[in-house]
Amino acid sequence: MSENDTDFSRKRATINDVARLAGVSKKTVSRVINDSPSVQQETRERIEAVIKQTGYVPDPQARGLAFRRSFLIGLIYDNPNPQYVVNMQLGLLDAMRGSGFELVVHPCDRAHPPLVDDIRNFIERQKLYGVVLTPSVSEDERIAEMLREIDCAYIRIASVALDAPGRMIETRDRLGGLAAARHLAELGHRRVGFISGVSTFRSSSERRSGLEEGLAEHGLSLDPDRVAEGAYTFESGLECARALLSRPDRPTGIFAGNDEMAAGALHAARELGLKVPDDVSIVGYDDFQIASRVWPPLTTVRTPTRRIGQMAAEKLMGKETAEPAPEDRLPMIVVRQSSGPPPQ
Repeated sequence: MSENDTDFSRKRATINDVARLAGVSKKTVSRVINDSPSVQQETRERIEAVIKQTGYVPDPQARGLAFRRSFLIGLIYDNPNPQYVVNMQLGLLDAMRGSGFELVVHPCDRAHPPLVDDIRNFIERQKLYGVVLTPSVSEDERIAEMLREIDCAYIRIASVALDAPGRMIETRDRLGGLAAARHLAELGHRRVGFISGVSTFRSSSERRSGLEEGLAEHGLSLDPDRVAEGAYTFESGLECARALLSRPDRPTGIFAGNDEMAAGALHAARELGLKVPDDVSIVGYDDFQIASRVWPPLTTVRTPTRRIGQMAAEKLMGKETAEPAPEDRLPMIVVRQSSGPPPQ
């Protein structure tokens, strides 16, 4: 190669450069980039060697134009928990690494009247390859209908099956509530309180359903007076726990619908002069970073959010791996210092 051919340190190599140096057409280079089986192995290896030498990186938007679609995947969410969104993004990026796909995020408010139109405009403006929907946006059937109407690939992440298996990642939140109930009941708790998430989230009712099922296994029931609705935030957990723990027949164990609310419950217990877990046990949900950073560290239900994000992207791109192990897809209890037997 001449000096002009190899001087790519000062300018970005283009697909035309690769085609010229490999002695092939631009269309042949494009076929190699997109893994077309119609290119002979010798030609493929020559083109790949030039790509490596020049440092050529395909532009996702340019690839999209060739296919009349982009190589962008959208994450659409309205979750109030920032750590959930971060972990989900990390999982999506894990699966997309090296694929040529890029991630764009679109926060929204499910209560906003023009929600469906806003999402449709976002998808059409970005010419998205497909989208991943997280709770509670994923639970809105209007959005799924719109996506089918415009022929946009999608994956819904939800606590129960709401769509065809090829379009779903089911998190089975009821099993998480069941695990929390069994843990508290087996420790000997008879007065169990519940701080739920937002009522418009299906996860709230599913986690409560699992809690009630687990208590029933031990001959117990969930007293409606020991239930408070939070908003999946620290502040709402603090407020709800204050109310529950100020009752004369206060619960000896509290299951909070996520770790943020459980952290708020820990704070409320300290405010009221109660020791955790000597006076009250507290169990969270998610096992995000906060669970191991508060004191005492939280017993919580682990849900593999990052792995779920990875599975969603793999399914969307048609690159599903082998069936994940149970710990990669099912909620399970993680016991730490915030739970113990009830006071005598």
